[in-house]
Amino acid sequence: MTAAQVKPETSEAELAALVEFVERHPRLAVLGGAGISTASGIPDYRDAAGEWKRSPPMEHRQFMGSHAARQRYWARALVGFRTLDEARPNAAHQALARLESLGHVRGMITQNVDGLHQCAGSRRVIDLHGRADRVRCMGCGSSRMRHALHAELESLNPHWATLGAAAAPDGDADLEADFSTFRVPDCSRCGDGIWKPDVVFFGDSVPRGVVERAFALIEECDALLVVGSSLMVYSGFRFARAAAQQSKPIACLNLGRTRADDLYTLKVAAPVDASLGALVGRLEGRLVEGRLNRRPA
Repeated sequence: MTAAQVKPETSEAELAALVEFVERHPRLAVLGGAGISTASGIPDYRDAAGEWKRSPPMEHRQFMGSHAARQRYWARALVGFRTLDEARPNAAHQALARLESLGHVRGMITQNVDGLHQCAGSRRVIDLHGRADRVRCMGCGSSRMRHALHAELESLNPHWATLGAAAAPDGDADLEADFSTFRVPDCSRCGDGIWKPDVVFFGDSVPRGVVERAFALIEECDALLVVGSSLMVYSGFRFARAAAQQSKPIACLNLGRTRADDLYTLKVAAPVDASLGALVGRLEGRLVEGRLNRRPA
């Protein structure tokens, strides 16, 4: 199915199937990706076929090994991070938080780094790839909030803060310029440490403790719901594979092809925000109906 052929909304049959899946599996784990945050104005990486929409993001080895690469990264971030910083939870984030509060969702594994699930009220969130609102010194390990580093970058490079460019995923910007004059500060605590966003770059490894927590969530749940992710990156795909190996049903709500298409019990190709909102509405309606039916005459 091409992007032009994807249905604009969930059909009644698909919504009913999603409701049945959630009600049949009361201990649900959710594995989410960039498609959840696109309605908040944060661009995603891949198209409906699972292919890159733009050049792949910065790799860990490139960032750590090249001062010029860090200049380019932080210059573009000074422009592009505004989109991530100003983003607010959309209906998909709110619906997933509501599913947790209703007792349907036991926990969320998110591949996003925007923190919007927590802002929406989700309590048990495993940030698989870290959080973009923090930075860490790769020398001494000290951390600070990203907005503080951006304030320092802006004071050192006042001209760059006035530039505009189209937003790109994870606080990047589609900006091309001569980055050689951009000043990037070292860590003030250890003197020469490299500041890096507290996220997992491509080519980097997810911390072992985070991976173990995610696998533990899959173990304790009786089904998995994949939302807004192509799962093309192994760090997310492995949890769908683990659920399948444990013979746990997997449902998917995503626009386009995913790496785990052959593992799903149910797949719905529709916008995640409207679909999850409709799902919650239907479940809440059934809850109210059940209470009314139990009321004494």
